[in-house]
Amino acid sequence: MAGFDICPDSNHPPENGHATAGKVITCKAAVVWGPEEPFKMEDVEVEPPRPMEVRLRILITSICHTDLSAWKGENECQRVFPRILGHEAAGVVESGEGVEGLGPGDRVVPVFNGECGDCRACRSEKTNWCAGYAVDPMRSVMRADGRVRFYWVGPDGTHRRPVYHFLNTSTFAEYTVVDAACVVKTPPAAPLNRMCLFSCGVSTGVGAAWKTADLKPGSSLVIFGLGTVGLAVAEGARLRGADRIIGVDINPDKFAKGKEMGITDFINLNDCTKPLHEVIRDLTKGGVDYSFECTGNRDALREAFLSTHQGWGLTVLLGVHSSPKFLPLHPMELFGRKIVATVFGDFKPKSQLPDLINKYLKGEEKLNLDGFITHELPFSEINQALHLLQEGKTLRCLLHL
Repeated sequence: MAGFDICPDSNHPPENGHATAGKVITCKAAVVWGPEEPFKMEDVEVEPPRPMEVRLRILITSICHTDLSAWKGENECQRVFPRILGHEAAGVVESGEGVEGLGPGDRVVPVFNGECGDCRACRSEKTNWCAGYAVDPMRSVMRADGRVRFYWVGPDGTHRRPVYHFLNTSTFAEYTVVDAACVVKTPPAAPLNRMCLFSCGVSTGVGAAWKTADLKPGSSLVIFGLGTVGLAVAEGARLRGADRIIGVDINPDKFAKGKEMGITDFINLNDCTKPLHEVIRDLTKGGVDYSFECTGNRDALREAFLSTHQGWGLTVLLGVHSSPKFLPLHPMELFGRKIVATVFGDFKPKSQLPDLINKYLKGEEKLNLDGFITHELPFSEINQALHLLQEGKTLRCLLHL
Protein backbone atom coordinates (compact mmCIF):
# COMPACT_ATOMS: atom_id res chain seq x y z
CA MET A 1 0.00 0.00 0.00
CA ALA A 2 2.96 2.32 -0.52
CA GLY A 3 1.96 5.81 -1.57
CA PHE A 4 -1.59 5.43 -0.18
CA ASP A 5 -2.85 8.96 0.55
CA ILE A 6 -5.45 9.13 3.28
CA CYS A 7 -6.97 12.39 2.01
CA PRO A 8 -5.63 15.42 0.13
CA ASP A 9 -4.78 17.45 3.22
CA SER A 10 -3.53 14.64 5.48
CA ASN A 11 -0.01 13.71 6.50
CA HIS A 12 -1.05 10.41 8.06
CA PRO A 13 0.80 7.37 6.73
CA PRO A 14 -1.19 4.39 5.45
CA GLU A 15 -2.30 1.70 7.86
CA ASN A 16 -0.79 -1.68 6.95
CA GLY A 17 -2.18 -3.63 9.88
CA HIS A 18 0.80 -6.02 10.05
CA ALA A 19 2.60 -4.58 13.08
CA THR A 20 -0.48 -4.27 15.29
CA ALA A 21 -2.88 -6.97 14.07
CA GLY A 22 -3.94 -9.29 16.87
CA LYS A 23 -2.46 -7.04 19.54
CA VAL A 24 -3.93 -4.59 22.02
CA ILE A 25 -3.48 -0.99 20.86
CA THR A 26 -3.22 1.94 23.26
CA CYS A 27 -4.53 5.19 21.79
CA LYS A 28 -6.24 8.46 22.62
CA ALA A 29 -10.01 8.63 22.96
CA ALA A 30 -12.46 11.34 24.02
CA VAL A 31 -14.20 9.64 26.95
CA VAL A 32 -17.31 11.06 28.58
CA TRP A 33 -17.54 9.95 32.21
CA GLY A 34 -21.02 11.22 33.02
CA PRO A 35 -23.93 13.27 31.66
CA GLU A 36 -22.82 16.70 30.42
CA GLU A 37 -19.28 16.24 31.71
CA PRO A 38 -16.59 17.57 29.36
CA PHE A 39 -14.98 15.05 27.04
CA LYS A 40 -11.68 13.98 28.53
CA MET A 41 -8.78 12.83 26.40
CA GLU A 42 -7.77 9.49 27.86
CA ASP A 43 -5.38 6.71 26.99
CA VAL A 44 -7.50 3.63 26.33
CA GLU A 45 -6.67 0.08 25.36
CA VAL A 46 -8.42 -1.18 22.22
CA GLU A 47 -8.59 -4.95 21.97
CA PRO A 48 -8.22 -6.85 18.69
CA PRO A 49 -11.40 -7.59 16.76
CA ARG A 50 -13.29 -10.82 17.32
CA PRO A 51 -14.71 -12.86 14.40
CA MET A 52 -16.73 -10.72 11.97
CA GLU A 53 -15.36 -7.52 13.47
CA VAL A 54 -12.84 -4.99 12.19
CA ARG A 55 -10.59 -2.54 13.96
CA LEU A 56 -10.49 0.87 12.30
CA ARG A 57 -8.09 3.74 12.50
CA ILE A 58 -10.31 6.83 12.61
CA LEU A 59 -8.87 9.81 10.74
CA ILE A 60 -11.86 12.17 10.52
CA THR A 61 -14.90 12.37 12.78
CA SER A 62 -17.59 14.92 13.58
CA ILE A 63 -20.29 15.57 16.16
CA CYS A 64 -23.98 15.01 15.38
CA HIS A 65 -27.00 16.06 17.45
CA THR A 66 -27.49 12.39 18.37
CA ASP A 67 -24.08 12.49 20.05
CA LEU A 68 -25.15 15.67 21.79
CA SER A 69 -28.33 14.10 23.21
CA ALA A 70 -26.37 11.04 24.38
CA TRP A 71 -23.78 13.29 26.01
CA LYS A 72 -26.62 14.99 27.88
CA GLY A 73 -28.11 11.61 28.88
CA GLU A 74 -31.52 12.77 27.69
CA ASN A 75 -33.13 9.37 28.08
CA GLU A 76 -32.52 6.32 30.21
CA CYS A 77 -30.99 4.15 27.49
CA GLN A 78 -28.26 6.72 26.92
CA ARG A 79 -27.11 6.95 30.55
CA VAL A 80 -24.29 4.46 30.17
CA PHE A 81 -20.89 5.77 31.24
CA PRO A 82 -17.95 5.94 30.81
CA ARG A 83 -18.50 5.87 27.08
CA ILE A 84 -16.91 6.69 23.76
CA LEU A 85 -19.48 8.46 21.61
CA GLY A 86 -19.31 9.37 17.92
CA HIS A 87 -20.88 7.76 14.87
CA GLU A 88 -19.99 9.92 11.86
CA ALA A 89 -16.45 9.33 10.64
CA ALA A 90 -14.06 7.96 8.06
CA GLY A 91 -10.81 6.05 8.31
CA VAL A 92 -8.92 2.95 7.26
CA VAL A 93 -9.06 -0.70 8.24
CA GLU A 94 -6.26 -1.72 10.59
CA SER A 95 -7.22 -5.39 10.92
CA GLY A 96 -10.16 -7.77 10.76
CA GLU A 97 -11.09 -11.25 11.88
CA GLY A 98 -12.83 -13.61 9.47
CA VAL A 99 -14.08 -10.72 7.33
CA GLU A 100 -14.45 -10.92 3.56
CA GLY A 101 -14.19 -7.88 1.30
CA LEU A 102 -12.28 -5.69 3.77
CA GLY A 103 -8.53 -5.62 4.25
CA PRO A 104 -5.84 -3.53 5.95
CA GLY A 105 -5.56 -0.09 4.40
CA ASP A 106 -9.04 -0.05 2.88
CA ARG A 107 -10.72 3.33 3.14
CA VAL A 108 -14.05 3.04 4.92
CA VAL A 109 -16.88 4.83 6.66
CA PRO A 110 -18.48 3.24 9.73
CA VAL A 111 -22.29 3.31 9.80
CA PHE A 112 -24.59 3.11 12.81
CA ASN A 113 -27.23 1.09 10.94
CA GLY A 114 -25.60 -2.11 9.68
CA GLU A 115 -26.36 -4.58 6.93
CA CYS A 116 -25.47 -8.24 7.22
CA GLY A 117 -26.70 -9.05 3.70
CA ASP A 118 -28.11 -12.45 4.68
CA CYS A 119 -31.17 -11.95 6.89
CA ARG A 120 -34.73 -11.72 5.59
CA ALA A 121 -34.73 -7.94 6.01
CA CYS A 122 -31.49 -7.47 4.08
CA ARG A 123 -32.85 -9.62 1.24
CA SER A 124 -36.03 -7.54 1.11
CA GLU A 125 -36.37 -4.37 -0.97
CA LYS A 126 -38.85 -3.00 1.58
CA THR A 127 -36.48 -2.11 4.42
CA ASN A 128 -32.94 -1.33 5.51
CA TRP A 129 -33.63 -2.59 9.04
CA CYS A 130 -31.17 -5.49 9.34
CA ALA A 131 -32.34 -8.18 11.76
CA GLY A 132 -28.93 -8.49 13.37
CA TYR A 133 -27.19 -5.12 13.02
CA ALA A 134 -29.84 -2.38 12.87
CA VAL A 135 -29.19 0.62 15.05
CA ASP A 136 -29.82 -0.15 18.72
CA PRO A 137 -29.41 2.80 21.11
CA MET A 138 -29.67 0.41 24.06
CA ARG A 139 -26.56 -1.53 23.03
CA SER A 140 -23.28 -0.54 24.66
CA VAL A 141 -21.25 -3.73 24.10
CA MET A 142 -20.24 -5.82 21.10
CA ARG A 143 -22.60 -8.44 19.71
CA ALA A 144 -20.08 -11.26 19.42
CA ASP A 145 -19.57 -11.81 23.13
CA GLY A 146 -21.45 -9.08 25.02
CA ARG A 147 -18.20 -7.41 26.07
CA VAL A 148 -16.51 -4.11 25.30
CA ARG A 149 -13.32 -3.64 23.29
CA PHE A 150 -12.26 -0.46 25.11
CA TYR A 151 -10.58 -0.32 28.51
CA TRP A 152 -9.32 2.60 30.55
CA VAL A 153 -6.26 1.83 32.65
CA GLY A 154 -5.49 4.04 35.61
CA PRO A 155 -2.19 5.91 36.01
CA ASP A 156 -0.90 3.29 38.44
CA GLY A 157 -1.55 0.54 35.91
CA THR A 158 -3.64 -1.52 38.31
CA HIS A 159 -7.15 -0.19 37.73
CA ARG A 160 -8.69 -1.40 34.46
CA ARG A 161 -12.21 -0.24 33.71
CA PRO A 162 -14.45 -1.02 30.70
CA VAL A 163 -15.45 1.90 28.49
CA TYR A 164 -18.74 1.40 26.67
CA HIS A 165 -19.63 1.58 22.99
CA PHE A 166 -22.15 3.81 21.21
CA LEU A 167 -24.37 3.25 18.14
CA ASN A 168 -22.28 0.40 16.71
CA THR A 169 -19.37 2.75 16.01
CA SER A 170 -17.74 4.85 18.82
CA THR A 171 -15.69 7.08 16.52
CA PHE A 172 -14.35 9.53 19.11
CA ALA A 173 -11.18 7.47 19.35
CA GLU A 174 -8.05 7.01 17.28
CA TYR A 175 -8.96 3.32 16.96
CA THR A 176 -12.31 1.61 17.30
CA VAL A 177 -13.73 -1.89 16.83
CA VAL A 178 -16.98 -2.34 14.92
CA ASP A 179 -18.99 -5.18 13.43
CA ALA A 180 -18.04 -5.78 9.80
CA ALA A 181 -21.73 -5.29 8.93
CA CYS A 182 -21.33 -1.65 10.01
CA VAL A 183 -18.43 -0.77 7.71
CA VAL A 184 -18.78 0.54 4.16
CA LYS A 185 -15.79 0.46 1.83
CA THR A 186 -15.14 3.59 -0.22
CA PRO A 187 -13.11 3.98 -3.44
CA PRO A 188 -9.33 4.41 -3.02
CA ALA A 189 -9.49 7.93 -4.49
CA ALA A 190 -12.31 9.09 -2.22
CA PRO A 191 -11.37 12.02 0.06
CA LEU A 192 -12.14 10.87 3.58
CA ASN A 193 -12.71 14.44 4.75
CA ARG A 194 -15.86 14.37 2.60
CA MET A 195 -16.77 10.68 2.85
CA CYS A 196 -17.36 11.00 6.58
CA LEU A 197 -20.54 12.99 5.84
CA PHE A 198 -22.06 9.87 4.27
CA SER A 199 -21.75 8.15 7.66
CA CYS A 200 -24.92 9.79 8.96
CA GLY A 201 -26.26 13.27 8.28
CA VAL A 202 -26.10 13.64 4.50
CA SER A 203 -27.19 10.08 3.77
CA THR A 204 -30.09 10.35 6.21
CA GLY A 205 -31.43 13.63 4.82
CA VAL A 206 -30.86 12.97 1.13
CA GLY A 207 -32.24 9.44 1.46
CA ALA A 208 -35.36 10.76 3.20
CA ALA A 209 -36.08 12.93 0.16
CA TRP A 210 -35.10 10.40 -2.53
CA LYS A 211 -36.01 7.02 -1.09
CA THR A 212 -38.46 7.50 1.78
CA ALA A 213 -40.58 10.24 0.23
CA ASP A 214 -39.66 9.42 -3.39
CA LEU A 215 -40.01 13.14 -3.99
CA LYS A 216 -41.07 14.11 -7.52
CA PRO A 217 -40.09 17.15 -9.63
CA GLY A 218 -42.34 20.14 -9.04
CA SER A 219 -43.16 19.09 -5.47
CA SER A 220 -43.54 21.37 -2.47
CA LEU A 221 -42.17 20.57 0.98
CA VAL A 222 -41.44 22.02 4.38
CA ILE A 223 -38.46 21.11 6.56
CA PHE A 224 -38.65 21.57 10.33
CA GLY A 225 -35.13 22.10 11.69
CA LEU A 226 -32.27 23.37 9.54
CA GLY A 227 -29.38 21.43 10.98
CA THR A 228 -27.29 19.09 8.86
CA VAL A 229 -30.07 16.53 8.37
CA GLY A 230 -32.68 19.15 7.48
CA LEU A 231 -30.36 20.87 5.02
CA ALA A 232 -29.50 17.48 3.52
CA VAL A 233 -33.23 16.99 2.90
CA ALA A 234 -33.23 20.37 1.14
CA GLU A 235 -30.20 19.39 -0.92
CA GLY A 236 -31.87 16.15 -1.95
CA ALA A 237 -35.10 17.96 -2.81
CA ARG A 238 -33.25 20.57 -4.85
CA LEU A 239 -31.48 17.89 -6.86
CA ARG A 240 -34.81 16.15 -7.54
CA GLY A 241 -36.39 19.32 -8.89
CA ALA A 242 -38.65 20.39 -6.03
CA ASP A 243 -40.51 23.58 -6.87
CA ARG A 244 -40.88 25.03 -3.38
CA ILE A 245 -38.77 24.22 -0.32
CA ILE A 246 -39.81 25.91 2.93
CA GLY A 247 -37.40 25.94 5.87
CA VAL A 248 -38.55 26.37 9.48
CA ASP A 249 -36.21 27.18 12.37
CA ILE A 250 -35.97 29.46 15.37
CA ASN A 251 -32.45 30.56 14.43
CA PRO A 252 -32.51 33.02 11.51
CA ASP A 253 -28.73 32.74 11.22
CA LYS A 254 -29.33 29.42 9.45
CA PHE A 255 -31.33 30.94 6.62
CA ALA A 256 -28.34 32.05 4.52
CA LYS A 257 -26.95 28.51 4.51
CA GLY A 258 -30.44 27.20 3.76
CA LYS A 259 -30.69 29.39 0.68
CA GLU A 260 -27.39 27.95 -0.51
CA MET A 261 -28.90 24.47 -0.19
CA GLY A 262 -31.97 25.34 -2.25
CA ILE A 263 -34.53 26.52 0.31
CA THR A 264 -36.88 29.04 -1.29
CA ASP A 265 -38.90 30.29 1.70
CA PHE A 266 -38.07 30.69 5.38
CA ILE A 267 -40.23 30.85 8.47
CA ASN A 268 -38.94 31.89 11.88
CA LEU A 269 -41.22 30.16 14.36
CA ASN A 270 -40.73 33.03 16.82
CA ASP A 271 -42.34 35.43 14.32
CA CYS A 272 -45.55 33.43 13.90
CA THR A 273 -48.74 34.90 15.36
CA LYS A 274 -50.90 31.85 14.58
CA PRO A 275 -50.30 28.08 14.45
CA LEU A 276 -47.45 27.27 12.11
CA HIS A 277 -49.42 24.77 10.06
CA GLU A 278 -51.93 27.51 9.27
CA VAL A 279 -49.11 29.78 8.11
CA ILE A 280 -47.81 27.06 5.81
CA ARG A 281 -51.25 26.18 4.48
CA ASP A 282 -51.89 29.83 3.66
CA LEU A 283 -48.49 30.13 2.01
CA THR A 284 -49.05 27.04 -0.17
CA LYS A 285 -52.81 27.29 -0.77
CA GLY A 286 -53.74 24.17 1.16
CA GLY A 287 -50.51 22.62 2.37
CA VAL A 288 -47.30 21.09 1.09
CA ASP A 289 -46.88 17.72 -0.57
CA TYR A 290 -44.26 16.60 1.95
CA SER A 291 -43.05 17.63 5.38
CA PHE A 292 -39.87 16.51 7.10
CA GLU A 293 -39.55 16.71 10.89
CA CYS A 294 -35.86 16.87 11.83
CA THR A 295 -35.94 18.34 15.35
CA GLY A 296 -37.15 15.54 17.62
CA ASN A 297 -39.80 17.89 19.05
CA ARG A 298 -43.37 16.57 19.49
CA ASP A 299 -44.99 19.93 18.86
CA ALA A 300 -42.97 20.35 15.67
CA LEU A 301 -44.06 16.88 14.56
CA ARG A 302 -47.73 17.80 14.92
CA GLU A 303 -47.25 21.05 13.03
CA ALA A 304 -45.30 19.25 10.30
CA PHE A 305 -48.05 16.67 9.92
CA LEU A 306 -50.85 19.24 9.72
CA SER A 307 -48.83 21.34 7.26
CA THR A 308 -49.26 18.74 4.51
CA HIS A 309 -52.06 18.81 1.98
CA GLN A 310 -55.23 16.91 2.79
CA GLY A 311 -55.58 13.90 0.51
CA TRP A 312 -51.95 13.12 -0.31
CA GLY A 313 -49.68 14.78 2.25
CA LEU A 314 -46.76 12.72 3.57
CA THR A 315 -44.76 13.51 6.71
CA VAL A 316 -41.33 11.93 7.15
CA LEU A 317 -40.00 11.70 10.70
CA LEU A 318 -36.20 11.99 11.02
CA GLY A 319 -35.71 13.64 14.41
CA VAL A 320 -34.76 11.54 17.44
CA HIS A 321 -37.49 11.86 20.06
CA SER A 322 -36.13 11.22 23.54
CA SER A 323 -39.44 11.98 25.29
CA PRO A 324 -41.49 8.95 26.45
CA LYS A 325 -44.68 10.74 25.36
CA PHE A 326 -46.69 9.35 22.45
CA LEU A 327 -47.43 10.91 19.07
CA PRO A 328 -49.58 14.07 19.33
CA LEU A 329 -52.04 12.94 16.66
CA HIS A 330 -55.72 12.07 16.72
CA PRO A 331 -56.46 8.88 14.76
CA MET A 332 -59.03 10.70 12.60
CA GLU A 333 -56.33 13.13 11.45
CA LEU A 334 -54.60 10.27 9.67
CA PHE A 335 -57.38 10.06 7.11
CA GLY A 336 -56.04 11.88 4.06
CA ARG A 337 -52.47 12.19 5.33
CA LYS A 338 -49.66 9.75 6.00
CA ILE A 339 -46.69 9.68 8.35
CA VAL A 340 -43.60 7.49 8.19
CA ALA A 341 -40.21 7.40 9.90
CA THR A 342 -36.85 6.75 8.30
CA VAL A 343 -33.51 5.45 9.55
CA PHE A 344 -30.39 6.31 7.54
CA GLY A 345 -32.63 7.65 4.78
CA ASP A 346 -33.76 4.09 3.98
CA PHE A 347 -30.37 3.40 2.37
CA LYS A 348 -29.04 -0.11 2.74
CA PRO A 349 -25.56 0.99 3.77
CA LYS A 350 -23.28 -1.70 2.33
CA SER A 351 -25.19 -2.46 -0.86
CA GLN A 352 -26.59 0.99 -1.78
CA LEU A 353 -24.40 3.67 -0.20
CA PRO A 354 -21.37 2.89 -2.44
CA ASP A 355 -23.50 3.69 -5.51
CA LEU A 356 -24.35 7.12 -4.09
CA ILE A 357 -20.69 7.74 -3.24
CA ASN A 358 -19.56 6.73 -6.73
CA LYS A 359 -22.15 8.98 -8.37
CA TYR A 360 -20.95 11.87 -6.21
CA LEU A 361 -17.31 11.22 -7.12
CA LYS A 362 -18.20 11.09 -10.84
CA GLY A 363 -20.25 14.27 -10.62
CA GLU A 364 -23.49 12.48 -11.50
CA GLU A 365 -25.04 13.56 -8.19
CA LYS A 366 -23.93 17.12 -7.54
CA LEU A 367 -24.20 17.05 -3.78
CA ASN A 368 -22.82 20.17 -2.14
CA LEU A 369 -20.87 18.37 0.58
CA ASP A 370 -18.55 21.32 1.14
CA GLY A 371 -21.54 23.39 2.22
CA PHE A 372 -22.08 21.18 5.27
CA ILE A 373 -18.54 21.64 6.59
CA THR A 374 -18.46 24.88 8.57
CA HIS A 375 -15.51 24.26 10.90
CA GLU A 376 -12.42 22.05 11.18
CA LEU A 377 -10.49 21.45 14.40
CA PRO A 378 -7.94 19.01 15.80
CA PHE A 379 -9.48 16.09 17.69
CA SER A 380 -8.05 17.43 20.95
CA GLU A 381 -10.47 20.38 20.70
CA ILE A 382 -13.60 18.22 20.66
CA ASN A 383 -15.14 20.18 23.54
CA GLN A 384 -14.95 23.33 21.42
CA ALA A 385 -16.72 21.50 18.60
CA LEU A 386 -19.42 20.39 21.06
CA HIS A 387 -19.88 23.98 22.21
CA LEU A 388 -20.27 25.20 18.61
CA LEU A 389 -22.97 22.60 18.00
CA GLN A 390 -24.80 23.48 21.22
CA GLU A 391 -24.81 27.14 20.23
CA GLY A 392 -26.13 26.38 16.74
CA LYS A 393 -23.00 27.86 15.17
CA THR A 394 -21.92 24.86 13.16
CA LEU A 395 -23.34 22.18 10.88
CA ARG A 396 -20.44 19.78 10.74
CA CYS A 397 -17.17 20.48 12.47
CA LEU A 398 -14.60 18.02 11.17
CA LEU A 399 -12.22 16.74 13.84
CA HIS A 400 -8.86 15.61 12.50
CA LEU A 401 -7.24 12.80 14.46
